[in-house]
Formats: sequence, C-alpha cells, structure tokens
Amino acid sequence: MKWQGGKKSDNFEDRRGMSGGQKLTLGGVGGIIVLIIGFLMGGDPSQLLQQAQNMTGTEQTGQPREISAEEAKLTDFSRIVLSSTEDVWTNLFKTQLGKNYEPTNLVVYDGGTETNGCGIGKASYGPFYCPGDHKIYLDLTFNQELTTKFGAKGEFALAYVIAHEVGHHIQQLVGLLPQTNSMRGKLSEVENNKISVMTELQADFYAGVWAHHVNKLSDIEIDYNDILDGMAAAEAVGDDKLQTQAQGYAVPDSFTHGTSAQRRAWFKKGYDSGDMQAGNTFQDPSLK
Repeated sequence: MKWQGGKKSDNFEDRRGMSGGQKLTLGGVGGIIVLIIGFLMGGDPSQLLQQAQNMTGTEQTGQPREISAEEAKLTDFSRIVLSSTEDVWTNLFKTQLGKNYEPTNLVVYDGGTETNGCGIGKASYGPFYCPGDHKIYLDLTFNQELTTKFGAKGEFALAYVIAHEVGHHIQQLVGLLPQTNSMRGKLSEVENNKISVMTELQADFYAGVWAHHVNKLSDIEIDYNDILDGMAAAEAVGDDKLQTQAQGYAVPDSFTHGTSAQRRAWFKKGYDSGDMQAGNTFQDPSLK
C-alpha cells in the first residue's frame, strides 16, 4: 500500500491528552452502535447499560499532548486514508447519485472522549461513527489490537476500518440510519440484531466500493494483496469468530455485525462492483 506523501484531510480533530466526561447517552442508533462495538470488543452489554445508568456528564478538558513518531505516522496515515475517502465519495455522490458529498470528521483521542449525541466514546468500544455529530471516533491504539487481538495484519487493515466507519457516514447521508433508528423501538431484540447486521454489512460493502475506486480517484495506491488484507480484517471481526473466541460458541440470534464469511463477502462485493447502489443488504433474503 502506497500512501506516504498523500494529501491529508483537514477534517480532523486531535483530542489526545484531553479527557471527556462520564455521560453515556444510549438513545437512538448512535448509542446502539456504541453498545454493539463494546460487545464485539469483548464488553458485556449489560455492564455497559449499567455504566450508562451511573454516568453523569462533564466538560472535555485538557490540551492535546505531544505524540510519538509512531503515533505521528499513524495519524498521517489515518488523515491520508480519510482524504482518499473524501475524494472517492465526492466523485461517486456526483456521478452515481447526482448529489454533493458532505465529509465526515475524524476524531482521534486517548481512552475516552465526549461526543455530541452518542455520549462518551471509549477505546474499549473500538472505532465508531456517531450519527449525532457526523464524526468518526478512533483511539489509534486500536491499530495494535487489530494485530494482537484480532490477527488482522498489514496497513490496509486500519484503512479498511476507517473506510467502514465512513460507510456508516454514507448511510447517514443517504437517510438509512435515521430510518433504521426509527424502526428499532418497534422490533424484537432478534429483529433489531438483524437490522444491525444488515447495516454493518452494507458499511463493509461501502468500504469495498472505496477500495475499488481509490487508485483512480485519490493519492493512495493499493494492490490485490491489500484487498486480501482488507478481507482478512473483515473476517477477523465477524460475530461468529469473536463470540467463539470469547465464550467457546456462537449465538447466531445475537449477531450484530455478521459472520466472518458475510463480512468478507460484502467487502469483496463492493470491491468487485464499485457501484454504491449495488449493496442493498436490506433486500438480501439470506439476511432476513
């Protein structure tokens, strides 16, 4: 993967060294996404809900700290990947949808940080997108977890993660997340989980669409080995694999992101097609 010297996105906030409050808002899809990620990263949803009941809000305090050379490299990488998503989606929104693309912001932080609409983001939740403020939240220590905890190797694994979260932003812009959010209170837990799986697999698809166009439309260059790394990263965070690792067995009705095979397949479908309108997971009978 060639990315050094690429254009860096200005839609970036550095909150490292700053601390957030203790408020966690779980209303709506933003809170649900945070809970889902907390579970997949090894958290217990019941404990997260209990934490939510006990937390109270405070202001974001402190100043950005100095960062190491390795952190600086990961920061540059993340900003260049984000810039590439801006280039790709600006073009695709215009050519495939006839609309203007509104970029998302990437917030990097240490440990925890305040959001606008999704409460406190914590590193233990993993990277997440908050629909309330249209921002992606990422503690860059997650890059090490990709290798040590999930076995996803190569620089492209982190690029896939960022592109996946941008995929959620695409869903917000086209009106999907507000629709699914309005449905959740009317559905059973099992049905809600199915909606979550469809939502997450579509974000994987959008990450694949970005990968399809990235060489032509941005400063980044990738090859098929990178795509294999991306598919491996998608597999690494499949519900069946994570649940089996955590408890020795998988419970399909509790899946919220999709199986390893599904995540790999939808990422590859996006990469193969390059058509953002060819990834309607909500019409896939195998997911219902």
